[in-house]
Amino acid sequence: MDSNNFLGNCGVGEREGRVASNLVARRHYRLIHGIGRSGDIAAVQPKAAGSSLLNKLTNSVMLDVLKFTGVRSVSSCFVVPMATGMSLTLCFLTLRHQRPRARYILWPRIDQKSCFKSMVTAGFEPVVIENVLEGDELRTDLETVEKKIEELGAENILCVHSTTSCFAPRVPDRLEELAVMCAKHKIPHIVNNAYGVQSSKCMHLIQQGARVGRIDAFVQSLDKNFMVPVGGAVIAGFDEGFIKEISKMYPGRASASPSLDVLITLLTLGARGYKKLLSERKELYGHLAQELKTLAERHGERLLHTPHNPISLAMSLGTLQAHCETAVPQLGSMLFTRQVSGARAVPLDMEQVVSGHTFRGFMSHSDSYPCPYLNAASAIGITKEDVELTIRRLDKCLKTIKKESNAEKNESPDDQTVPRQYPE
Repeated sequence: MDSNNFLGNCGVGEREGRVASNLVARRHYRLIHGIGRSGDIAAVQPKAAGSSLLNKLTNSVMLDVLKFTGVRSVSSCFVVPMATGMSLTLCFLTLRHQRPRARYILWPRIDQKSCFKSMVTAGFEPVVIENVLEGDELRTDLETVEKKIEELGAENILCVHSTTSCFAPRVPDRLEELAVMCAKHKIPHIVNNAYGVQSSKCMHLIQQGARVGRIDAFVQSLDKNFMVPVGGAVIAGFDEGFIKEISKMYPGRASASPSLDVLITLLTLGARGYKKLLSERKELYGHLAQELKTLAERHGERLLHTPHNPISLAMSLGTLQAHCETAVPQLGSMLFTRQVSGARAVPLDMEQVVSGHTFRGFMSHSDSYPCPYLNAASAIGITKEDVELTIRRLDKCLKTIKKESNAEKNESPDDQTVPRQYPE
């Protein structure tokens, strides 16, 4: 149904869907024109009726998925061919037209660079709200958010930029309370729901936030939630008009690949198949937690108590660091070289400058978290074998580091290797 595939087509324009490589044409199923028109990514393109139809189907199926995973009152969504960070930027740029005086975005801290850069790239000044420690968990400091609104003035604040899915010991923001606060002060609220679709708890928080207060849009990654290649996101919300405004903000046409990938995937799985994956993920979260707890106790560590985080877990590494100051980063390197991907070994006192802002204790979501730790997550697609292999390899790495550290401490000066002397 795309004009570049019509047998009698003769194109005399500057964009006629011509492809030099047959391999590239086959890779894209000859859907070359992409989606949208120059003024609206959601508009139908006359030259690409087939691609436009597929895009409409994708958005419709995606809306159904968001509803059955927990956000029942969502009214509109669209797939955008950008990852989560740039999709958040698009939301902020859309709000700029509604609030031209606004300079600031209130952002409860999460140590993930793309979240921070999404605000800076849009031309706004992030106001970092440090989290508060409750037990082992890092939670939203609502009191400071309220104070900042009063201090800066609601009209000068573009929005509150909150987060659901995150690395433990940080937990999802207090979305209901933030949503009520935003409604009270008439401040927009954008939620970064990066990999939250796979968690019924994260989706429930969004649904409740929209019910009791204000949530203007929530953004989620395609690859993290639907097991497709990186490069797409879903922007969704409760006001169809506002979501349409965001789609109109996208300049030019866009690649159809992310839409096509997720449509193929969802039709392959079906609703039951996707729900089955969500159920397995939830079950394996409990298994991973139990295995990490057992392993931690065996090595004099503990599983941090973070019941409000439904995806990510954290195990303390205080005892390990006591053996050797460099043990925590060494553990991260050892796991990666042993093909354990995704585990994050987080040391203390790490500093990182991101777009001119210095984050102390970077990666830990806090200036001074009490102990170093290791992250592991039970994300969609994880298997029992993944869990068991990870625990086995982690156990070996911990034993190796302690053994090497003890050997160094017990080594006398006489045992140390003397450099060989060469004649001049």
